[in-house]
Amino acid sequence: MRITSNAPPLVARVTAPPAAPPVLVPLAVVAGAFTLAQLVLVPPGMGLGWDESVYVSQVSPHAPAAFFSAPRARGVPLLVAPVAAWSSSTELLRVYLAVLSGAGLYCGLRVWRGLFPVRVLALAGAVFATLWVTLFYGPQAMPNYWVAVGALVTTGCFLRARAARTAPRVRPVGRTTLWGAAAGSALMAWMRPTDAVWVCVPLLLLPAVARGWRLPRLSAAMAVGLGTGAGAWVIEAYLRYGGLARRLDDASRIQGGLGWNIAVDDQLRSLVGRTLCRPCTGDLPPVMMYAWWFALPVLAAVGAAVAVRARRGAPTLVLLACATTAALPYLFFIGYAAPRFLLPAYALLAIPLADGLLSLVTGPGGAWRPVAGTLVALALVAHLGVQYSVLAQTVDRTTAARRDWDRVAADLHRLGVRPPCLLTGDNAIPIGFYAGCSSAAVRGNNANITRAGILRTAERVPVATLVAGGGPPPEYARSWPAHEVAGFRLHVAPTGR
Repeated sequence: MRITSNAPPLVARVTAPPAAPPVLVPLAVVAGAFTLAQLVLVPPGMGLGWDESVYVSQVSPHAPAAFFSAPRARGVPLLVAPVAAWSSSTELLRVYLAVLSGAGLYCGLRVWRGLFPVRVLALAGAVFATLWVTLFYGPQAMPNYWVAVGALVTTGCFLRARAARTAPRVRPVGRTTLWGAAAGSALMAWMRPTDAVWVCVPLLLLPAVARGWRLPRLSAAMAVGLGTGAGAWVIEAYLRYGGLARRLDDASRIQGGLGWNIAVDDQLRSLVGRTLCRPCTGDLPPVMMYAWWFALPVLAAVGAAVAVRARRGAPTLVLLACATTAALPYLFFIGYAAPRFLLPAYALLAIPLADGLLSLVTGPGGAWRPVAGTLVALALVAHLGVQYSVLAQTVDRTTAARRDWDRVAADLHRLGVRPPCLLTGDNAIPIGFYAGCSSAAVRGNNANITRAGILRTAERVPVATLVAGGGPPPEYARSWPAHEVAGFRLHVAPTGR
């Protein structure tokens, strides 16, 4: 007798595991939106600024290299070289830097996967990327944004290595983590060696004072990274500046003499779009302009409390420590302010801040949760409005000033001051770059020539001196014919033309 059954046959089947959700897509979306926002809100045609012209001129064939003062480092010239070494197009350079800065933000956030939920990282990236100072400096040839990216990568790799050490069978310390720590610290050191040291102070001290944080391979990787950038800066100190002590002394003098100096109020004054607040005088801006600045550490502290409850307190506390040391020199040891100085601190604080914001909206709260969500949404909308307003005014003002520099350069050419040529006086460095001329100064932070040297040069090539604000020309140029243009008076040497 045959027994039949309607049951399905037992067939051994191997099924593929369900595809993992694309958890990193939100980070890519934030980075892409950041790049797009830069291209829309900061026009690529905005001319190069003073510091940018110094950095770009080191690798550009468009103009002779400008004087490279003691505090500067060679990271930005290396960053822009792939474009600036063969093209004089400012638009192309801006687009290149905008795309690169978006990729940098993605890498900086991606390192933190597994340490924080992706939604926290995505919100952190959005908060950081929508600050007016981040959007303004992302596409510029300046170092501070890249120190911020390096800080994110280095601290993230440090904490990933720490997590692997506590569970080595699950997550061994990989080569990627070591290479990431070396690359992040090298990026910071090549851009601004002193900033790199301040950011890394907690990462270097923790392994030394706490046995559970000893990570010899990672510490070695960070030391190598820091050594590449700082080592190049030290070598250049002996080759060009008379030694390391002399370069440090010159750097301190150029920055107004480093020492105890409370600059918190200076930073507040700079938040209205003053890209360089020196001297930083005048009344404080309206409270609405800087309320977010005081809310930032408060919400980061809320995020720290949330992280402790979620058993990820160590990463948050390290973030807060590194953000604090990154901000210290610019809040208490310098006599002026620029909002870009605090970009590394903002980037590091953004992660615990995002953790705190999301806890207010999604955490247990019963009937209060909708109220908290509404208040947070309104605060973010108001914050974005303030950031956009400051950004738009800053871009308009900056674009107009740099357009005037371009007009002065065109008039220099019309008056016969064409390459090879020499420019001295007010704003000689950026206008000299625009005109394709060398720039020089007989006094001040960029002094690199004597009066006799200027007069000798005028016997061979065209020389002009710029005077702004109706002031008197230098003694050597008083007899030179004067021409008015775009708020400047040009004194053009009668010889060498």
